[in-house]
Amino acid sequence: MVQTNKINPPVIETFDYITMTGAPDDVANLLRASCYDCHGHTTQYPWYSYIAPVSWWIKNHVNEGRQHLNFSTWNEYSIKKRIHKLEECAEMIENQHMPLPSYINLHEEAVLTEAERQKLVIWFKSEIETLKFNTGK
Repeated sequence: MVQTNKINPPVIETFDYITMTGAPDDVANLLRASCYDCHGHTTQYPWYSYIAPVSWWIKNHVNEGRQHLNFSTWNEYSIKKRIHKLEECAEMIENQHMPLPSYINLHEEAVLTEAERQKLVIWFKSEIETLKFNTGK
C-alpha cells in the first residue's frame, strides 16, 4: 500500500499572510479555521486521511489548494499577484464558493456565518486598497 506524505512544509512566520499583513485576531482566527487547512502549511490531517483512496483524494486536494493560493508563502507573491489573489479570495468567499462544501461537511469549525463572510470580504478588499495605494496603482 502506498501512503501519502502528510508532513507539512515548515511554517516561516515572517513569510505568512497573517503575520505580513498584521491581520487582527478575529480575521486571523477565521482564516486559520476556514482557509489555512488547504491553503497553508498547517494542514491537520484527520483520521480518515490515512485510508486509501480517501488519503489520495485529500492529499491531491491540499496540493491543489496550496498551488492555487498559499498563505504560508505569501512573501513569494509579487504585489500584482497578491492583489489578484485577494480579489479572488473576496469573490470566492462572497459568492460562497469557499470554503468548499465538501470541506465544511466534515469540518464544521470552517463554516462561515454571513457576518464572518462579510468580515473577511471587507478585510480582503481593504488589503487590496492598501496594496494599490502603497504601490501607486
